[in-house]
Amino acid sequence: MAPEPLFALSLFPYLGFLWFLSRSKQTPRLAFIGFCMTLVFVGITIPAGLYAKSAYGKALADVDWLHGGAEAFLTLANILVVLGFHQALTQPKSPETPSKSSSQ
Repeated sequence: MAPEPLFALSLFPYLGFLWFLSRSKQTPRLAFIGFCMTLVFVGITIPAGLYAKSAYGKALADVDWLHGGAEAFLTLANILVVLGFHQALTQPKSPETPSKSSSQ
C-alpha cells in the first residue's frame, strides 16, 4: 500500500488532537503553537516533495537542500513544544485567591 493515503488520513486525528488541546486550559500556549507548527511543516513538506520529484526526479529525502529546509520547520515546532512545557514547569504558580467564606 502506498504511504500517501495513510499520510493524508493521519491529518484527521492530528487535527482532532489540536482541537482538544485548544479547548484545554492546561496546555501551555507556546507548546500549542509548536504543535500547530507541525502542520506548517506538513504544508511545507508536501510542495517540497512535489518539487523534488518534478525538478530532480528524486524523492524529497534525496534532495538535501530541500529536505533540510523542510525539516527545519519540524525542528522549530519541536523547540516550541519543549520551550512551552519547560516554561510551564519552571514558572511559579500564582497563589489562589482566597474565597469570601474562608476569610470570614
